[in-house]
Amino acid sequence: MFSWASRDGRRKEPELFSTVSDGLKRLYRTRLLPLEEAHRFHDFHSPALEDADFDNKPMVLLVGQYSTGKTTFIRHLMEQDFPGMRIGPEPTTDSFIAVMHGEQEGLVPGNALVVDPKKPFRKLNAFGNAFLNRFVCAQMPNPVLESISIIDTPGILSGEKQRISRGYDFAAVLEWFAERVDRIILLFDAHKLDISDEFSEVIRALKNHEDKMRVVLNKSDQIGTQQLMRVYGALMWSLGKIVNTPEVIRVYIGSFWAQPLLVPDNRKLFEAEEQDLFRDIQSLPRNAALRKLNDLIKRARLAKVHAYIISALKKEMPSMFGKENKKKELIANLGEIYSKIEKEQQISPGDFPKLSKMQEILAGQDFTKFQMIKPKLLEAVEDMLANDIARLMTLVQQEEAVAPSQTVQGGAFEGTMNGPFGHGYGEGAGEGIDELEWIVARDKPTYDEIFYTLSPVNGKVTGAMAKKEMVKSKLPNTVLGKIWKLADVDKDGFLDDEEFALANHLIKVKLEGHELPAELEMSTNH
Repeated sequence: MFSWASRDGRRKEPELFSTVSDGLKRLYRTRLLPLEEAHRFHDFHSPALEDADFDNKPMVLLVGQYSTGKTTFIRHLMEQDFPGMRIGPEPTTDSFIAVMHGEQEGLVPGNALVVDPKKPFRKLNAFGNAFLNRFVCAQMPNPVLESISIIDTPGILSGEKQRISRGYDFAAVLEWFAERVDRIILLFDAHKLDISDEFSEVIRALKNHEDKMRVVLNKSDQIGTQQLMRVYGALMWSLGKIVNTPEVIRVYIGSFWAQPLLVPDNRKLFEAEEQDLFRDIQSLPRNAALRKLNDLIKRARLAKVHAYIISALKKEMPSMFGKENKKKELIANLGEIYSKIEKEQQISPGDFPKLSKMQEILAGQDFTKFQMIKPKLLEAVEDMLANDIARLMTLVQQEEAVAPSQTVQGGAFEGTMNGPFGHGYGEGAGEGIDELEWIVARDKPTYDEIFYTLSPVNGKVTGAMAKKEMVKSKLPNTVLGKIWKLADVDKDGFLDDEEFALANHLIKVKLEGHELPAELEMSTNH
């Protein structure tokens, strides 16, 4: 239950939020939307949010040049073809396809999608028919789609010609999706790594959403280890120049389809990377409420800055003559207005919209219709950021505690969960898991030779003697301490020959780069 006091001391009607989604909708409509509307925020940045934006399932946006395996990646995750799917080496996907769950398999065209209040796509209407004719929703029953929706995008081409022939602002559409999705996956082809001008422009358009971005270096099985290292280095260098942030975007290396590996040298690396990526995607339903909350905060900060900018421009406009000349002068000097607002309001430079884009939109606006800032509207947003968001965070934690752990199930996510093909099965501490003979017994004669040089008393060596031998591994004391705890099975502070052999086996496991188990499962035979 949320409540707050008004400035004159009287309490406002208490706000009751049954869910995080309900809270976000109410806060947006009552606190943020009035400020956005007063200062024409939607003309400059992003259309107003609707209830469906807060209610929809987590969405994953796939972006990449043609033939990087975007559609195949979706097919790999779902282990099922979807309506409208086309795969080939040439540019095949020429539409935005929203792959979503539905009881009946089929395609819904873009013009029908943007009038459906249950789908979060109504505001795409603003991009016009050229875009809507290239937008469809593929609905189908699939367990993966019960938890997430996936957006497949047209393959990005190189050259100016294709950019013009699209008929709609491709980068702006992607930016619209980026604001609303939970994960953006950029796909690259390890076999032919090049980043076209349009792709660079697209990545820059997604600049404010680096926290959602992940990179997949696909088709990595087509090249050897040495080449793969070079390609990975080149990719990181190229991304560093485009994204221009100190943080490194996470890159997953692999071959994301259900075909045999062409060059199997890096099989273990690909398995580990695929598991990491799957875990990242599986966590999306669990973190969806937090992501929506985070996006609302980002939007509120931008709306505040935007209100200050519009108000500053209105203040400088003459009441009678010379309006057009003053408008041109203000647009040219917008950078100085940014600096002034930054100093006066103590706002971070990173919160300001891109200068060139703002200047471009302002050129087509009527400055006389701009409004001065209304303190009440600004106070409502400040109050939301300072108080309501914190209360909503508590509700997020409560919902997470009550709800069972939500993860994406089905499709490729089930493939490596159980059985001998789980990642790391039969390796490290799990080596010999299916064998009748105790795995440590293989090397026990070698360990026994060392054991008897340590002068055991009554068949056991002291901790001090065992330590002298164990530190030769050069492993840190924290690791050796854990190995001792696991190996000293009877907890008597000594090691017999079997416990000593176990300690040495665990040292070997650690030196080979594997993790130690939290505890040992001892069978009745050993």
